[in-house]
Amino acid sequence: MTTTLKAKIRNVPDFPKPGILFYDITTLLRDPGGFRDVISALSEPFADKAIDLVVGMESRGFILGGAVADRLGAGFVPVRKPGKLPAKTARESYALEYGTDSLEVHEDAVVAGQNVLIVDDVIATGGTAKATAALVRRLGGHVHALAFLIELEFLNGRKQLAGDEIYSVLQY
Repeated sequence: MTTTLKAKIRNVPDFPKPGILFYDITTLLRDPGGFRDVISALSEPFADKAIDLVVGMESRGFILGGAVADRLGAGFVPVRKPGKLPAKTARESYALEYGTDSLEVHEDAVVAGQNVLIVDDVIATGGTAKATAALVRRLGGHVHALAFLIELEFLNGRKQLAGDEIYSVLQY
């Protein structure tokens, strides 16, 4: 299946800047069978794990995470960039190559003790995933695992998440 899924992903050289090869999943998502296969691949390892919530990071994590939550019979929680959520939020900052960024989640989005699966499209350096896991834990949730469609292994994002269960469908 991985070869079939990889064939449906468009490679865009020099985006967003020269020297970067961008893996564009929109071509995979528009294919009904490919989309179904991705959601199955992200959901099946967790089908019997009593996941209460799926947390997805802005923005492609919303697409994948919402569908995974539905498949698992779980709730869905969006983690957003600052200033996008209307109620009281918790914020976590993380390092970028040059500077910092932050993510927010509603303070009441996770109830203490809930079993949480974090889902996103790509794990690269791991900063966004680490910040999301920190938010879930701060709200009292148990991070069961983090699941990604694509893992860019050469960027060593797993190191940021030492001790966490990491699952990726495709590796580059």
